[in-house]
Amino acid sequence: MIGGSMVAAKSGFTSVCTMPNTRPVIDNQALVRFIKLEAEKGPINVFPIATVSKGGTGEEITEMGELVSGGAVGFSDDGKPVMSSILMRRALEYSRMFDVPIIAHSEDLLLADDGIINEGYTSIQLGLKGIPNEAEEVMIARDALLARLTKGRLHIAHVSSAGSIQIIRWAKEIGINITCETAPHYFSLTDEAVIEQLSMAKMNPPLRTEADRTGIIEGLRRGTIDVIATDHAPHLMNEKMQEMEYAPFGIIGLETAVPLVITVLVRENGFSLLEAFAKMTVNPAKILKLDRGELAPGKIADITIVDPEKKIVVDEKFILSKCKNTPFMGRELYGSVEYTICDGKVVWGNL
Repeated sequence: MIGGSMVAAKSGFTSVCTMPNTRPVIDNQALVRFIKLEAEKGPINVFPIATVSKGGTGEEITEMGELVSGGAVGFSDDGKPVMSSILMRRALEYSRMFDVPIIAHSEDLLLADDGIINEGYTSIQLGLKGIPNEAEEVMIARDALLARLTKGRLHIAHVSSAGSIQIIRWAKEIGINITCETAPHYFSLTDEAVIEQLSMAKMNPPLRTEADRTGIIEGLRRGTIDVIATDHAPHLMNEKMQEMEYAPFGIIGLETAVPLVITVLVRENGFSLLEAFAKMTVNPAKILKLDRGELAPGKIADITIVDPEKKIVVDEKFILSKCKNTPFMGRELYGSVEYTICDGKVVWGNL
């Protein structure tokens, strides 16, 4: 955890959430408290997300009240969907009671059908099994309706398709308590990256088409997408260098997040710095009910100083993380994190 916290500090993050895809999974109060104690040894704030279901199996709901009292700020079966509609209904009911978000990995496993990359021209070209957009969109629609039924707090993780944005926009317009996030790779790359990068561009949900990429950017611009998260998923190179069918899903996302936001959103698509970075600061803090994310008198001094004009090259020297699984290797980007200050203390950079 300490190593990951240092990578986050180097990347400009003063607070991160640890997802419960751990061994053992974070499904009891003792583990939540252990994470909070261990985090105190690191340079930044770490807030635990606990599982929706015991063991992350999707079968039995966790003791959410105990987990919240232990310090959990949200619930997710990270990387796995809650396939049971009744379990998701109960989770959303408790989310309303305890005022915490249910963070949904939206994937209908039957529709995904063990696919590897986006279903479309690229999957046909490479002869790989595809995952249709609808595998994501069907689950978002289901969970939005359950949130309407329960008045619970629903947050959709790593949105990847333009159709998903339309569903979320509709849900917001009719008053459903729904928020969502995307990750920089979904507004920076398309599934064509898989042709050259192979397993380095394998993630779940997968990279989609150019129409989806531009739809994600428009969703960010219009405010339908509330948050930009990293979806940081480190894997050793010997794991990722396997054949596509066997390589794990996921890429590292911390160290390229700020440069991709500045390069793709600010420089290429005309976002203001304040507009873009609100989605990495004040917005996630509000969703998680954390008194952080903004600069104001009396607030905690969590500050990141960035040079938006300075170029960086994503190479092995740049990447502090032990895992180098990124499809952006060799890319020249704008935006250098110069200093990270957490609770008034410089945790990255030199004054």
